[in-house]
Amino acid sequence: MMNILVTGASGGIGGAICRALAQRGATLALHYQADRAAAEATRHALAGDGHRILQADLGEPSAVERVWREASQRAPIDAVVNNAGIFPGHPPLTTDFADWTAAWQRTLATNLSGPAHLSYFAARAMAQRAGGRIVNVSSRAAFRGEPTAPAYAASNAGLNALSQSLAKALAGSGVYVLVVAPGWVSTARVAGMVQDAAVLADQPLGRVATPEEVAQVVAWCALDAPPSMTGAILDVNGASYLRS
Repeated sequence: MMNILVTGASGGIGGAICRALAQRGATLALHYQADRAAAEATRHALAGDGHRILQADLGEPSAVERVWREASQRAPIDAVVNNAGIFPGHPPLTTDFADWTAAWQRTLATNLSGPAHLSYFAARAMAQRAGGRIVNVSSRAAFRGEPTAPAYAASNAGLNALSQSLAKALAGSGVYVLVVAPGWVSTARVAGMVQDAAVLADQPLGRVATPEEVAQVVAWCALDAPPSMTGAILDVNGASYLRS
């Protein structure tokens, strides 16, 4: 039985990831930051039993260490999915400097340093057992930019680079690192936005991705992807942004 820690698991993409993994028989530790009720609802909807929820602000290094300790105290963690992230707007021409610096500090702490610190603990534990997976959920923003939230795009570009650095460092220990980079996804948080004509005009499929589509790729990375794919970044954006 696989034991998997999923961050940002209270709903949306995270909830779909948890459902996909539980359907495959995994036992989950579901991290959330603030919405305990949503995390509980996600847990109750999962197949199987033994799932539990853990609260932490992943922007705080001490909280990351505590979450890892709590997640792994019952059984070793076989895979980590770093899905938690924030998207505070801070357009450069209309944001005052205090808000600008606060947005950068908070976004990088949560979206980049948090996964880096959690991956540190995971990598060391997994390497001792000669096996494990780290799957980081990034964004197409890492490649195309995000004009109203540049720290978000930069944090995801950093997450991609972190993942590839870890893939090189850990491959010889049997620990594999992959990235899933969605574009727009039809979560409740952005339900109104994804029906906007400008958004849809950028979607060759005529729609944005569903949380379940992203979750299917994440679950495959966590459970099935061959070792030779370590370091890969998989786009899930419906051909709305293509790179070579």
